[in-house]
Amino acid sequence: MFARILKNPIAVIGLCIIVLYLGVIVVSQFWLPFDPLEMETVNMLQPPSLKTGHLLGTDEFGRDILSRIMGGAGISFLIAVAATALGGALGTFMGVWSGFLGGTWDRWIMRVADILFSFPSLLLAIFVMAVLGEHTYNVIIAIAIGYIPQFARISRGAILSIKNNEFVRASFASGARKSYILTHHLLPNIMMPLIVQSSLSLSVAILLESALSFLGLGVQPPNPSWGNMLSSSRKVMILAPWTAIYPGLAIVILVLGFNLFGDGLRDIIDPRLRNIR
Repeated sequence: MFARILKNPIAVIGLCIIVLYLGVIVVSQFWLPFDPLEMETVNMLQPPSLKTGHLLGTDEFGRDILSRIMGGAGISFLIAVAATALGGALGTFMGVWSGFLGGTWDRWIMRVADILFSFPSLLLAIFVMAVLGEHTYNVIIAIAIGYIPQFARISRGAILSIKNNEFVRASFASGARKSYILTHHLLPNIMMPLIVQSSLSLSVAILLESALSFLGLGVQPPNPSWGNMLSSSRKVMILAPWTAIYPGLAIVILVLGFNLFGDGLRDIIDPRLRNIR
C-alpha cells in the first residue's frame, strides 16, 4: 500500500504536507522562537521582519504570530485526530452492528444516525458546546458527535455488501461466534473505506475546531489556536493584515494536505478511479 501511495502524486503531496505539520508540532514541543503567551506592548502590530526576529509579525498584544501558529498547530491537530477517532469508533460500532444484526437493531440505529445527520455539522457542534460548556474535551466530543452518522452509514453499507459472502457463511457453518466473525472476517475487510473517510474527516475537523474557536466556543484565549487568532485579528485586519493571513494560510494548507491525501487513497483503493486516471 505504501508503495502504491508513493506512485500517486496527489497522495504524496498531501502526505508531505501532513508530515511537515507533524514536524512543526514536534519542534514546537521543544523550541519556539518566542513565548506564544508573552505580551510585549512595545512590539504591537509589528510587520514581518528579519531584523526584529518576528518572521510573521506580531499581533495586537505584541505576541509573535509564528510562535502562536506553531503552538496552535499541536492543539488543532490533537483535537482533529481525537474527534475523528472517537466519532469514527462510535460510528463504526453502530454501523457494523446495524448491518450485521439487521432487523429491529438496524432500524433503530439508522434512525438515530438519520437524526444526527439532519443537523449541519457546525450547528450540531455549537449546540453540544452550548450544553456541555467551553472546554477542549467538549470540543472533541462536539465534533465527534457529528461524525458518528457518517461512519455508521459507511460501515453499515460495507458490512451489508460482504456479510453474505462465502467466507462469512463458512465461518458461521464452522460454529464461530459472532464476535469472532466481526473482528476476524468483517472488520478487516471494511477498514480501507473507513481509513479514507478518516483522512477526509480530519480536514473537516480542523475547520470545525477553527470555527468553534473563532466563535469563542473552542480553545479559549490566551491559549493559541488558529481559530481564536483569526477572531482576534478582525479588529486590526485593515491595519495589520498579516495577523489574519498567516493563521488562515495555516488552516488552508493543512486542510488541503488532508484532502489531497484522502483523494489519493480513494484513487488507490477504488480500481474504477484508478483506471480512469
